[in-house]
Amino acid sequence: MSVRRTVLTLPGVPVGPENPLPPLRPLDELHRIGERGGAPGIGGGSAALPADMARQVGYEPLRSVLPVRLLDGYGRQRRPTDIEAIVIENDRLRATVLPGLGGRVHSLVHKADGRELLYRNPVFQPAGFALNGAWFSGGIEWNIGATGHTTLSCAPLHAARVPAPDGGEMLRLWEWERLRGTPFQVDLWLPDGSDFLHVGVRIRNPHDRPVPVYWWSNIAVPEAAATSAATGDVTGSAAGGAGNRVLVPAEDAWHFGYERSLRRVPVPEWDGTDRSYPLRSSHPADYFYEVPDGARRWIASLGPDGHGLAQTSTDLLRGRKLFVWGAAPGGRRWQQWLTEPGTEGYAEIQAGLARTQLEHVRLEAGAEFSWLEAYGPLSADPAAVHGDDWDAARAETGARLEAALPRADVDAAYAAWLPCADAEPKEMLATGSGWGALEVARAGYELPGTPFEQSTLGEAQQPWFDLLRTGSLPFALPAPDPGPSLVAPAWRELLEEARPGASADYHLGVAQWHAGDRAQAARSWERSLSEAESPWALRCLAVADQESGAPERAADRLLRAVRLAGDLVGDLVGADGGADDRPAGDGPDLDAATGPGVDSGADSSLGTGVGAATATATEASSRPMAPLVPGTADAAGVQSAGPGVRGPEAAAEHSGVRTAGRGAARTAAMAALGREAIEALLAVGRTADARAVCDGLRPVVRDRGRFRLLRARILLAEGDAPAARAVFDRGFEVADLREGEESLEETWYAIAERLVAGDAPVTGDVRARARAEHPLPERYDYRMRPSG
Repeated sequence: MSVRRTVLTLPGVPVGPENPLPPLRPLDELHRIGERGGAPGIGGGSAALPADMARQVGYEPLRSVLPVRLLDGYGRQRRPTDIEAIVIENDRLRATVLPGLGGRVHSLVHKADGRELLYRNPVFQPAGFALNGAWFSGGIEWNIGATGHTTLSCAPLHAARVPAPDGGEMLRLWEWERLRGTPFQVDLWLPDGSDFLHVGVRIRNPHDRPVPVYWWSNIAVPEAAATSAATGDVTGSAAGGAGNRVLVPAEDAWHFGYERSLRRVPVPEWDGTDRSYPLRSSHPADYFYEVPDGARRWIASLGPDGHGLAQTSTDLLRGRKLFVWGAAPGGRRWQQWLTEPGTEGYAEIQAGLARTQLEHVRLEAGAEFSWLEAYGPLSADPAAVHGDDWDAARAETGARLEAALPRADVDAAYAAWLPCADAEPKEMLATGSGWGALEVARAGYELPGTPFEQSTLGEAQQPWFDLLRTGSLPFALPAPDPGPSLVAPAWRELLEEARPGASADYHLGVAQWHAGDRAQAARSWERSLSEAESPWALRCLAVADQESGAPERAADRLLRAVRLAGDLVGDLVGADGGADDRPAGDGPDLDAATGPGVDSGADSSLGTGVGAATATATEASSRPMAPLVPGTADAAGVQSAGPGVRGPEAAAEHSGVRTAGRGAARTAAMAALGREAIEALLAVGRTADARAVCDGLRPVVRDRGRFRLLRARILLAEGDAPAARAVFDRGFEVADLREGEESLEETWYAIAERLVAGDAPVTGDVRARARAEHPLPERYDYRMRPSG
């Protein structure tokens, strides 16, 4: 097996700078039971959830994504982008891994027939699906931390060559997962002569207390038919037929829809439809399968010709799931949003530690979880696979899997890998963040096999490293960016003992808020303000006001925060005048020139592990990987390696990559504060102030789709429904639209109702007429649940 570095070139956009506002509240995480009226039960009835599921559903839900910052500054104007990749290959398979983007397996090609086994997204287009914002579709992703797509989706991981169980080499990926404070590793290798990619995973709890753990491996597979990577030919039926079928050794599943209800349903047919075919569902939904105890853990997606991908594992990884987008307009629109026109649709088959993704699993102090997964091609009799007899279909698939990769061989591979899990890296291939090194410096953790070297500490970690050494945060407020906060109990204690100051009190307040001590948090932020007035402490107090039922005071604070931030970063309009309502998709092609929040003239390449892929102003802990001289491209669009590998400095010069400059960070600050201020002012009826804030933002901010939507809301609040409708008619795109967000639909119909009602009250009849006379246009339809 070989391991080599390469460069993948895709149409893409920079992720953009981090949002400087600490996420004091969780994003609208959709994977919770009952928050939209759904009630937990079995089969829609009143029976309780199984005891173990109920216990784990309620175990340590996420309060927020702190200490991680949000990534919501990306755009949609794509251009050719270089992404560093690592290829592992034997005589049967070739896997392409993206260490700078969460370690995503971008491609898995079966070399014998050139078949791409995964859904491979031809573009890099972030969208608002991760817990902290930016996420992209396709390939195999490693979701750790808490329910949802990991905060590491667009983040760099450490990567290195390490010895494999068979004496060859394997690729190790590792990082410090910050939501739960758990280091983890993913080891990938291809045994000689094997048709299956082997993946060893380990999650460790180095603390003296239990921690909640979440893990789901998400595998994107084609909905309709596989394609040949060599020729591009469709090898199954055309889209619109039955499509691929997902098979799993189960007769029941837990269905979870975006109505937020959980119910037990039969497999494969429920409510008159065979749900094992992703194209036959109407709306996006999850199916968490009940794999019987003792049964082999596997899931497969097979096309009309019986060929496809199978995933199996050792027994610890107990859960299996199917996610479908459905055939309704909203699901199809999301699929289009995540890629480029003409790309095939996809579904996700998944494997996790718990029965459902609503659960977290307890990992005891000093303990670890580890398991082995295998991914590879599978062929079965298409007549049996797609026949009406579900028992026969899964028996045929299970038998073919056993012949291709016996269960005993998976268990043996795990036993052989486990002693290698502590093997130290032989050669570093990519560098992740410095957060693990900071935690090791603080607590002295010993983590064999996953070194977090002090040399990886970067600009973001430096103030906290200084706090460890000196007892003081060397950072003064006010400043254009307050810097990231740390909220774990050990860091909170250090902040409580630190030398007082505006910055220390600000960050202490964030840590106290995260711990649930809101009164103390507010007092800390008030002390910070008394020492030095900053927009950051004002904004935090505004959130506290909103949560305590004081929206007017919150609006006052946010208005003041915007004005202070404008003075700090110089990003309010001056000589360039006020706002306009000119037509644009997301501004006058601003993203095509720079991408939102990216300095003019910045290169769009994602060439380093963190580099422009995250393009953060505060995270400079990653050294770029060495570039490769141009070579030939394989079927996945990956350049073959040539000689002449150079060092990190040459790599930076070669790629032209830079992290986002101060201008990008300032723009991110004004966009974040401006949005929160406008929404708070509208909530209390202060339309004139909301318009003043919107008008005062520079065009690079106010021309974004998010602010065009806010402009429409302002116009509606001013009583000018025709002008609000004109904003929609001219067209815009909200690049950072969140999964399940319904603001486009809600604003569209609020405008339609006012157009129908005029000055009269909005009645039930008016609402019905508005929906009939003003149907939601396809370009704004992202509905993930049935209307009503």
